[in-house]
Amino acid sequence: MNQAWTSPAAWVGRSALETAGGFGRFGGFASSVVRSAGDVGTWSRLLISHMARLGVESLPIALFIAAFTGIVLALQASYTFTGAIPLYFVGVLVGKTMILELGPVLTGLALAGRVGANIAAEIGTMRVTEQIDALETLGYDPLAYLVVPRVLAGIIMFPVVVAFANAIGILGGWITAINLLDMSTPQFVRGLRLFFVQFDIQYSLIKAASFGLSVTAIGAYYGFHTMGGAAAVGRSTTQAVVVSSMMILVLDAFWAVVLL
Repeated sequence: MNQAWTSPAAWVGRSALETAGGFGRFGGFASSVVRSAGDVGTWSRLLISHMARLGVESLPIALFIAAFTGIVLALQASYTFTGAIPLYFVGVLVGKTMILELGPVLTGLALAGRVGANIAAEIGTMRVTEQIDALETLGYDPLAYLVVPRVLAGIIMFPVVVAFANAIGILGGWITAINLLDMSTPQFVRGLRLFFVQFDIQYSLIKAASFGLSVTAIGAYYGFHTMGGAAAVGRSTTQAVVVSSMMILVLDAFWAVVLL
């Protein structure tokens, strides 16, 4: 009986200690990355290529998701507002929802799977094949070479991708409204402008930058601390995607409380 009652308590205690230890290790890793950012000569040559890989190559999937999100938002808004609210409020719902919530969050979750997994797999493979040790032997700072340019590229390019996703989502909602909902362009634009404030865009881009920081830093952390063989790389990749996705949702709630 005692063992039955103490085992759950022991599991909770172990989980709490492991979680606290994980936060501590990540904090140490983050502080090391910040120090390595001073090695500008190492990471500056790699930044543009990582911006292209993380940002430009991620545009197709982000825009695909955003376009269909805008279409669905317009159709659902029309269904919800039927007979009760003027139809031009479709523009309000599409614009506000895409910019404030679905644009940054859905894009962030999609890029957590694409970018976060890619970073964790690349760096994890380099760790298990001792390429990181070789960098240290050659006198390179592995954090400045592998982590800093990826993190900076994420911070810079995630807002760019999200801005395009917001625009394409609204465009998809507009095309749907004028072709399937018997709305005119002036009606849709009226709704789009009704409650729009410039801070909405700033809020969306702030969230996107924080998502970029989280996804790239978490992916790099799990990749850098991979131990074992190919199976360990797979585990690190999975952990990076899961934790990044959870952090995106936490940050989404955080920014809503702080900025709204």
